[in-house]
Amino acid sequence: MNQVFMGFSADLPGYLAALSAHNNREWFKANQARYEETVREPARALVRALSGPLAELSVHLIADDRKVGGSLMRVQRDTRFSKDKTPYKTNVGIQLRHGAGKDAHAPGVYVHLELGDCFVGFGLWQPPPDELARIRRFIVENWDRYSAIVEAPSMKQHFTQHGDSLKRVPAGFDASHASAEEVKRRSFIALRKLDFEVFQRADAPEVITALLADGREYLAFLCAAVGQPF
Repeated sequence: MNQVFMGFSADLPGYLAALSAHNNREWFKANQARYEETVREPARALVRALSGPLAELSVHLIADDRKVGGSLMRVQRDTRFSKDKTPYKTNVGIQLRHGAGKDAHAPGVYVHLELGDCFVGFGLWQPPPDELARIRRFIVENWDRYSAIVEAPSMKQHFTQHGDSLKRVPAGFDASHASAEEVKRRSFIALRKLDFEVFQRADAPEVITALLADGREYLAFLCAAVGQPF
């Protein structure tokens, strides 16, 4: 039977702390049942709880509650190109991405739970160079619309924009234009920090849904910028 979302357990911070202290395959395997109970099943329940509200926001955003290959991101780290060879992530990541996307660089919504760092974000994280160039051009060409979206009270009060930026305006763009700071961005993410206690509550899906409604126009703009429906 599919679990109804009742909030993440109070044991989640303890589990993540223990995983951080014992980040090896032997410990993880010995505590597999704890992972299922504390992380995977509540996360899948949250994805299911968000599926209806998400469809009302946009039919193109996917809430997939599969155990593997769905919205819940893999706990295993990709260590191939990293100096850090610890095998497991010490956070919970849920990505509700656009149906046209195939990876973490697609437009979408992201829910993140980590010790001392829980948030909801949406937008585009480090899009590939061709898409990044399209977004920058789209912002310049539609500056009045974009600036109205990011300066709207619903955005300014609830979100901050995150992501790395270039030190200089990229070639081909006017450094004197009002959009100069925005076209320096390498990611376009609106983020709202939340206390872990929010995710312990059964009404967490409603809290997340309300935030996404406030940021809908921002995500819709970015989808239009990369030629995707919203």
